[in-house]
Amino acid sequence: MPEDSEESGRPEDGAGAVADGLAPVLRPVRAGNGFEEALEQLLQVVRLGLVPGGGRLPAERVLAERLGISRVTLREVLKVLQDQGLVESRRGRYGGTFVLPRPTDAGGSELRRRTAGVDIEDVLRFREVLEVGAAGLCAAHGLPDARADRLRRALAGTRDAPPAEYRRLDTLFHLTLAELSGSPTLTAQYAAVRAAVNDLLDCVPLLVRNLEHSQRQHAVLVGAVLEGDADGAREIAREHCAGTAALLRGFLA
Repeated sequence: MPEDSEESGRPEDGAGAVADGLAPVLRPVRAGNGFEEALEQLLQVVRLGLVPGGGRLPAERVLAERLGISRVTLREVLKVLQDQGLVESRRGRYGGTFVLPRPTDAGGSELRRRTAGVDIEDVLRFREVLEVGAAGLCAAHGLPDARADRLRRALAGTRDAPPAEYRRLDTLFHLTLAELSGSPTLTAQYAAVRAAVNDLLDCVPLLVRNLEHSQRQHAVLVGAVLEGDADGAREIAREHCAGTAALLRGFLA
């Protein structure tokens, strides 16, 4: 793998912001399964689209510290991602590890291929349980000012997103809500199920009306959370998940 760019004397542009955006997914691995757990987490980063196609992963030093693994182990993990065609390494002053663009809007036939052998209803139900639970917990327990600001920023990111960036920032919004619930287990489970959902959404075209509707629901959800309305937050989260489920079922029909 290439040398980290900041170690060649140039700070990596936006490295801190990118690394912070991966906080809901990246966490120290447990002793004994460092390679496997680090691979799982970085696969989730790619599948969730948290780093856009063409974007650079944080520096090796940053990733190794976040995951609690050695640079040697991290490079083994990155080599697997490269062999799978998910990332590429570039050398030189502006080098690093870059996420390769993934094909999107592949159509109904690809969606049906991806769901073969997958219990899509189970995936959608589990997603709903986690999102509804996270929304309720955030509203019931309340969010201190700094955490409330994080949620507002995540919402603003989806509101201002160009179409090509919408799904990545939508994913980050929901991951932020899960993380703010205060349950690391819920956050980890949500990241996994959201990655499965994103694999399916990649096959569905972006529909302007659907995005506008989703944004209205996001705003209502954030409002309910910040007002401490746990019942309202759970209800709008449930409605939001139902909309995504209906869209996927429609393309599968």
